[in-house]
Amino acid sequence: MTLVNRIPITELSDAQQLEQPFRAADKQLRVNRQGGKYILLRLADRTGVIAGMLWNADERIFDSFDRGDYIFCCGRTQVHNGALQVIVSKIERMDPSEVDASEFERFDAAQSDLLVTRLADLIGELKNVHLRQLGQCYLADENLMARLKLAAAAVTNHHAYPGGLLQHTVDLMELVNLVAPRYPQLDQELLMFGALLHDLGKTDELSGDGEISYTDRGQMVGHIVIGIQMLDDKIASLESQSGERFPGELRLHLEHMIVSHHGQLEFGSPKLPVTLEAVALHHLDNLDAKLASYSSVIEADVAADGNWTNYTPSIGRKLWKKRD
Repeated sequence: MTLVNRIPITELSDAQQLEQPFRAADKQLRVNRQGGKYILLRLADRTGVIAGMLWNADERIFDSFDRGDYIFCCGRTQVHNGALQVIVSKIERMDPSEVDASEFERFDAAQSDLLVTRLADLIGELKNVHLRQLGQCYLADENLMARLKLAAAAVTNHHAYPGGLLQHTVDLMELVNLVAPRYPQLDQELLMFGALLHDLGKTDELSGDGEISYTDRGQMVGHIVIGIQMLDDKIASLESQSGERFPGELRLHLEHMIVSHHGQLEFGSPKLPVTLEAVALHHLDNLDAKLASYSSVIEADVAADGNWTNYTPSIGRKLWKKRD
């Protein structure tokens, strides 16, 4: 194979011929209506992810590389249903020594360090001694913090990149600081801590090793239950260290925010929000997630119309994207 300067995914356009490396974020061997086999791919680099399609495939080609491998692809780009994809004609596994890993690494270590520092500051500013001490227990868990720095907030939706969960968590806590003072009926520090806890279970639900995917525990248990278990462990640790019992009602409110933050039963919450803090957490969480997700749609769009994106089936609309 002849290596040339590769085109980042975000700079690809329609009808381009490609001969360059990607990372295989995912692969699926499928059968079409005529019985022919094809491979559906998710091709990745540090700028994003794009779908790929290899027709007339077989098990030999499918088994020649694994998820997370670097692969050299020949093919062309095309727009299908409003989204750019790669029609792959040839695929070959590459040795990691053949690529520049910096072109595929999406984790920003320096940014994550800054976010951890800000997270520690936000926890240290809490006046509620029980919440502040509990927050220190989370910060002192080196294994958890290492996973949080690398974790994504989702596989495909919002903040779906290494470090995305930490970004989402800190942004949501900052958002609480902005919004809660407008509503004196809210317990701002309780809401702030709910923002910290609501998605921490994703550090175990999603794999931070290689490409983003669900762990076995994530598939079987899910981040809400994992988050409750983590809270139980941290409260037990705090009680052991302090020799004092953590307030039962405060614990109940924290648990409720974790189990209700999706807002609706059909969206995976075991309980609907029934406290003002839980209601606020759901809507602020949804705001941050939706803006991140919709911004990704706009950034990845390849529509020729300069004002509007293509219609996106997952959100049921086009989005206005013109910026003066």
